[in-house]
Amino acid sequence: MLDVHRIRKDFPILERRVHGKPLVYLDNAATSQKPRAVVEALVDYYTRTNANVHRGIHTLSEEATALYEGARDRIARFIGAPKPGTVIFTRNTTESINLVSHAWGLKHVGPGDEILLTEMEHHSNLVPWQVLSQTRGAKLKFIPVTGSGTLALEELPSLLSERTKLVALTQMSNVLGTINPIQEIVRAAHAKGIPVLVDGAQGVPHLPVNVLDLNCDFLVFSSHKMLGPTGVGVLYAKEAILEEMDPFLAGGDMIRDVWLDHSVWNDLPWKFEAGTPNIADVIALGAAVDYLEKIGMDEIRAHEEALTRAALGALRQIEGITLYGPEDPAIRGAAISFNVNGIHPHDLGQLLDEEGIALRAGHHCCKPLMRKLGVAATARASFYLYNSEEEARILAQALQKAKEVFGVVAHR
Repeated sequence: MLDVHRIRKDFPILERRVHGKPLVYLDNAATSQKPRAVVEALVDYYTRTNANVHRGIHTLSEEATALYEGARDRIARFIGAPKPGTVIFTRNTTESINLVSHAWGLKHVGPGDEILLTEMEHHSNLVPWQVLSQTRGAKLKFIPVTGSGTLALEELPSLLSERTKLVALTQMSNVLGTINPIQEIVRAAHAKGIPVLVDGAQGVPHLPVNVLDLNCDFLVFSSHKMLGPTGVGVLYAKEAILEEMDPFLAGGDMIRDVWLDHSVWNDLPWKFEAGTPNIADVIALGAAVDYLEKIGMDEIRAHEEALTRAALGALRQIEGITLYGPEDPAIRGAAISFNVNGIHPHDLGQLLDEEGIALRAGHHCCKPLMRKLGVAATARASFYLYNSEEEARILAQALQKAKEVFGVVAHR
C-alpha cells in the first residue's frame, strides 16, 4: 500500500485550511493537485531556459527543445507508445477529440455512415461526433448503460455493422466510475475493420495503460487530471493513421516547406502542432509522469481500489443515500457519484465546503447520462493517490451532519 502520509508532503496545497478546517480535496476527476516537482519544473523553465523550441540555434532554445521533446519521449514510454512521434500535444482531451473528428473524421465519415458511442460519454466525447455526423450526414448509435452502471455489451455485435466507421468510448466513466473492458470492445470492432478511439481522461491518471496492449487506434487524455498543469492534452494514434491524416491547424512549425501557393507538411508529430506550443506545461507534464512512474501505476490502482471499497462501505451506512455505478470496486475507479434524499447536490456541496471538503456537484458534463439515471445532478467525490481512508470517513461524517442540518431546516 502507498505511504499516503509521505505522498501528501509533496503537495503543498494539501496543507491548506478551508473555513478553518483541513482541506479534504475530493474533486480529482475534475482536476488533480500538483506535486512540488511539477511546480518546480515550471519555475525552472521560466527562470533558466525560457526560449522557443525547434527554431533557434542558441543555447536556451536548444535546451528548451531538448526538455520539450524529452517530455514527449517520457509520455510515449508512459503509455507504451512505440514511437514518440505518435504522441501529439494539444490543449486538452477535448481538443484531441476535435482533432480526430476533423482531421480523420471529415475524410472517413460520409452520408449514411455510423459512429458508435456509449450512453456514459462526457460531452467532450459526444458533441464533436454530433457536429461531425450533422456535417457529414452520418448517424450516432450508442451502447446502452445498464442499471448496474456497466455497458450492455451483449448488444455490441448488433450495433457494429458495415456502416460503422468508428467506435469512441470512455475508458472510465467520470460519473459512474465504471472501468470499461476496452480490449474486448477493440477486438470486436477490429474484427470488422473498425477503428477505436479511447477517451482516457479518467483512465490514464489512475490505471496502468499500454496502447499496444489495448490495441486502440486513438487514445486521448489531459495533463491536469494526472498531476500536471492545465493547458496540455495528448493524442496518441497509430503511426499509419497519423500519416494519412491532414493537419488540424495550419501555420508555423507544422510545415516542411512553403511556397506562395502551396506548402508541404512537416513530419510527425509536428504536422499537428502548429505555432508555438505550450512549452513550459508540456515539460511539467513530463515531471508529473516521472512522479507517477516513481510511485507506480499498479500501486496507485491498488490504493484507489482499496480506498473506493472503504468509501463505498462508509457511504452505504448513510440512510437515504443513492450511489451510482458498479458495486464492485474491482471494475470501477475512485469516482463516486451519489445523492442524498431531500438535499440538492449543490446545497450539499456548499455545506461540505464549509467542512473543508471539496467535491463536485452538477451534471458533470454528462447530461444524457443524468437523464438516463433520472436525475438532474449528483454529488461526486473522486479520490486520488494522496487521499486516505480517513478522508473517506470524514466525508461520510459530514454527510450525516448535512442530513441533520437540512432536517432541522425542513422541520422549521
